[in-house]
Amino acid sequence: MRAHVVRVAVMAAVVALLLLAVPLAVAIRFTFLADERDGLERDAMAAVVRVGPDFVAGDPVELPGSRGGVRRAVYDASGALRSGEGPSPADATVRQALSGRVAQARSGGELVVAVPISSQERVVGAVRASTRASRVWGRVLWGWAALLALCLVALFAAVWVARRQARVLSTPLEALARTSLAIADGDLTARADGSSVEEIDEVARAHNSMVERLARLLERERRFAANASHQLRTPLTGLQLGLESALANPDADPRTALAEAAEQAHHLDHTIDEVLRIATADDTEAAPAAGQPVADLLRAAERRWHGVLAQDGRRLDLVWEPETERLSVPGRTTDQILDVLLDNAHRHGAGTVTVTLRDLGTALAVDVRDEGSADLDGQAIFDRGTGAGTGIGLALAREMADAAGARLTLSGRAPTRFTLLLPLDENT
Repeated sequence: MRAHVVRVAVMAAVVALLLLAVPLAVAIRFTFLADERDGLERDAMAAVVRVGPDFVAGDPVELPGSRGGVRRAVYDASGALRSGEGPSPADATVRQALSGRVAQARSGGELVVAVPISSQERVVGAVRASTRASRVWGRVLWGWAALLALCLVALFAAVWVARRQARVLSTPLEALARTSLAIADGDLTARADGSSVEEIDEVARAHNSMVERLARLLERERRFAANASHQLRTPLTGLQLGLESALANPDADPRTALAEAAEQAHHLDHTIDEVLRIATADDTEAAPAAGQPVADLLRAAERRWHGVLAQDGRRLDLVWEPETERLSVPGRTTDQILDVLLDNAHRHGAGTVTVTLRDLGTALAVDVRDEGSADLDGQAIFDRGTGAGTGIGLALAREMADAAGARLTLSGRAPTRFTLLLPLDENT
């Protein structure tokens, strides 16, 4: 790009210099020739004044001194050379002067001026002044040389300015290209810097905005993949174990196994819907989860997790007051958060897991407690990538709670207790 900018600027400078230099060169030539003719005319007039009309009577003619390189001659009315240096007989320029007017001409490589000598309103002779044209052309060439030198200086200045401007224009674009290459190599933290050129800054800002959106989209895709993997693992494992158990026991009722498989598949469907809802929550307003009686959700969670905890010799207790059974809460969201909390208690907790339901009037509190202890504080435990596991579950649970207008906190560390505050459905 730098070479292109310099080339365009130099071409523009050359065109401008040509448009300026050619008329100036013509003007220099015209001016120098005109000045020399005026000088010759002044020399001739000075000779006319000195000679006077008396030379006609035969008086000797004495010409005054003149500039170097100028030859002068005096002619009588018949065109005969009377004094000085000049052609004999008189040339056309002298004959024009003898007719009563100042004559100028170029003849034989000379610039010639002839001025008439008058006496009593009658032309009695003429003075001829001449100089070599090469002498004038020498001055013209020196003038042209000076003009050419000025043009070269201007051209070099234009090249210097063009290179400087090319650097100003190309440096931020080259930096933008390097930033784009870094992003293409996977560095989504790379950002284009500003410059002194507003148009390039607009491109940089648009580029940075595009990269930020791309980074958000990629991060959302990664989170979706991680969330889906985390949330689908448990129901798929339960579905697989249930089917394998039914196949291993020939006396098992297939209808019971199919019913459990259907419930697990239904839960899988809800899990996928909830993960997708979280993934699109930043772009569009996600539809709120449908309300369900909280007791039904707790019983369904007990069916999913009772056997899992029992395999490790642990109990799962549900505690709620009868009047809270029919209270409605966001169904799918609550279901998924309960799975995360029970999975966390299973993997990182100890002893009996107790789920307690409390009516707070404007909200419903669901406590999930085990007999273990939490090593992290109430904020860090919800950060992605923290803890002994994948660091996804609790972070995802909080995201789902926030998306549903609920609140999930660590309300106790020893023993570990998580509290989910759920907004009650307006129809309950």
